[in-house]
Amino acid sequence: MTLLLAAVGAVLTALVELSVVPYLRIGEATLHPVLVLGVVLTIAVGLEAGLVWAFVGGLALDVLAQRPLGSTAFALLVCVGGASVLARSFSRLRPIIPIVAVFMLSLGYSMILYVVLGALNAQIPVADPLAALFPGAVYDAVLGAVIGPLVVSVHDRRAAEERVDW
Repeated sequence: MTLLLAAVGAVLTALVELSVVPYLRIGEATLHPVLVLGVVLTIAVGLEAGLVWAFVGGLALDVLAQRPLGSTAFALLVCVGGASVLARSFSRLRPIIPIVAVFMLSLGYSMILYVVLGALNAQIPVADPLAALFPGAVYDAVLGAVIGPLVVSVHDRRAAEERVDW
C-alpha cells in the first residue's frame, strides 16, 4: 500500500510542480517538490518507496513537460539513491539529514538534468550553470528544512517498535 501511495503522490506532486510552482518563483530560484518530497520520503520511509516515487514522478514530469522520456526519472533515481546512502550513513541524525541532503541532492539533480538535457537536445545557453542553479538549491533546502524533520519525526513516532516477547 505504501508503494501505491508513493506512486499516486508522485504524480500529484508532478502536476503541482508543473502547474502551481512556476508562480512561486523567487527571482531565479525555482522549486522542485518532486525531488524534495522524494528525498524526504526516502529518508523517512525507505529506499523502495523513494525509488517508486522517483521513477513514477520522473516519468510524469517527462511526459507532462515534454522532455526526453526518462531524463528526469534518471536524475531523480540517482538523487534518491544518494539520499538512501546519506540516511544509512548518518542514522542517528535522521531528523537533520533531510535539510543537508535536499540541498546537496538538489544541486546534483539540477546538474544531472542540465547535462542530460544538454546531451539529448540543443545546448542550453548558460555561462555558469552552478551559479544559475544555486538559488534553486537553496529554495529546495528551505522546503526540505520545513517538511523534512516533521515527516521523519512523525514516521518514526508512528513506526511500530519491535520488542522481544518473553
